[in-house]
Amino acid sequence: MQGWDFEKPIIELTEKIEELRSFSTDKKVEMSSEINNLEKKLKSLKKDIYSKLTPWQKVQISRHPRRPTTLDYLQNITDNYIILSGDRFFKDDQALICGLATIEGKKIAFVGHQKGRDTSENIKRNFGCAHPEGYRKAMRIMRLAQRFGLPLVCFIDTPGAYPGIGAEERGQAQAIAENIRDMFSLKIPIIVTVIGEGGSGGALGIGVGDKVLITQYGYYSVISPEGCAAILWKDAAKREEAARVLKLTAPELLDLGIVDQIIPEAEGGAHWNPDKSAANLKKFLLENLSQLDELNPDQLIEERYQRFRKIGKFVE
Repeated sequence: MQGWDFEKPIIELTEKIEELRSFSTDKKVEMSSEINNLEKKLKSLKKDIYSKLTPWQKVQISRHPRRPTTLDYLQNITDNYIILSGDRFFKDDQALICGLATIEGKKIAFVGHQKGRDTSENIKRNFGCAHPEGYRKAMRIMRLAQRFGLPLVCFIDTPGAYPGIGAEERGQAQAIAENIRDMFSLKIPIIVTVIGEGGSGGALGIGVGDKVLITQYGYYSVISPEGCAAILWKDAAKREEAARVLKLTAPELLDLGIVDQIIPEAEGGAHWNPDKSAANLKKFLLENLSQLDELNPDQLIEERYQRFRKIGKFVE
């Protein structure tokens, strides 16, 4: 079982419980009392460890290799979905997926970053780092959604847009900037959810919405902790300090007014119980879609604009 250093005691105890269950079944030995005691100990251990997480440890959870991806959530919360490919200019970017779906019979359009589960899939998905053609594809689907009057749901999960030479040559910065500009004028409800990493312009390229949600262990930041540490202290090893000062965790973002709601995850993160975390996400999406349906297009655009204008505004 994969996990971070601070999760090792939990993983070891979980594996011990599974071994006892297997032994009890195979040997037909009654061990329910011992297993129940260990499960109580595991629950207490999880509560103790996950209640004291540092900002950096929360960033690690957002990057967990078993954390649900956009496709995982689509398979779990939608009745059905269809992927639409290509930006009609260059090629299809596998790091950003788009399409149409229904949730409880309600039709939506979606765009979302997609990471891989293993090395080969991560290479195919470029580790969730989209190219300019990915952002242009996303805007193509957004305009399609507006044409048919479909609400838009965006799933953010990226360390950042791809910074390679090819991406820059094909207009990475312009593609992201145009998306940010054009999303403000879409006359449809838009819900943005940070389901894992929300890094830099790569996140902002699909990040303008009427409601911005974040999962409990997601993070949203102008730069990754490693990148910040490398710039400020010329030492990427200071990433823990960077994560602390960046104020990138869900509760901090809520206090700053950058996100509107925090979606609870299973204890310790969505990777421990993807089904429960997906159910929570679905509940929040449906509630917010219902609220936004009551607003007309002019109200959506005006309130969306005012929502983002207020970010960073303080009165002393």
